[in-house]
Amino acid sequence: MTPANVSEGGLLVPSLHYCDRRWLWWPRQVVADMGYLAAESKRLCRERWRVAVVTHLRSDMKLVAPFVSETEAACPQGQSLQWLGYEVTEDRHWFGAKPPAELCAICWQASGCPRQFACAPADHETLLGLLPLNTLAARRLLQQVRPWIEPAQSYEKNQLGLGQMFFNSLRFTWCMALLADAVLLLRAHALLHAPAAERALLCELAPQQTELHFEM
Repeated sequence: MTPANVSEGGLLVPSLHYCDRRWLWWPRQVVADMGYLAAESKRLCRERWRVAVVTHLRSDMKLVAPFVSETEAACPQGQSLQWLGYEVTEDRHWFGAKPPAELCAICWQASGCPRQFACAPADHETLLGLLPLNTLAARRLLQQVRPWIEPAQSYEKNQLGLGQMFFNSLRFTWCMALLADAVLLLRAHALLHAPAAERALLCELAPQQTELHFEM
């Protein structure tokens, strides 16, 4: 918990530091919103913990080669490129022509083109970083995982009634936040360890019929 004038993006590095110090463990990928767009924080996470912080690209940000959009990469002649992998020793991402590479067959530079291009993660911490935005993994994180975060947070807040509270004391807010976290952790623990009861997800909406006992 922080005062309202503290950006949420400033909590990323301390959170990873806490995970490292407390559990000697930290997530390998972090999918976040635009509040975590700061390149310096992403660079620090990448270099210290090898964590990929995946966010969308802000509309006013400049593109760097080989990217022509947030999700598309291309060579100088326009041939679409795909990510081939990250070379740790060289600290370079490698991109190659995406099959069937129709433009390569008619390109005037084909004879001298290696058809593979290297880029450093530091060239653009959002587009490249440890997980380039044109990869399938990055697209799935942003399109399938990220949209669940806000509804999940809103659901928890409404369940605990936090949306109806206003605290003007940071110390009291900190205590309430710890209690709220404790409730969620205890519930998660109970769900993970309690016997699973088979119940249809839509059972509350299913029609019900009473039994009629007729004498034969």
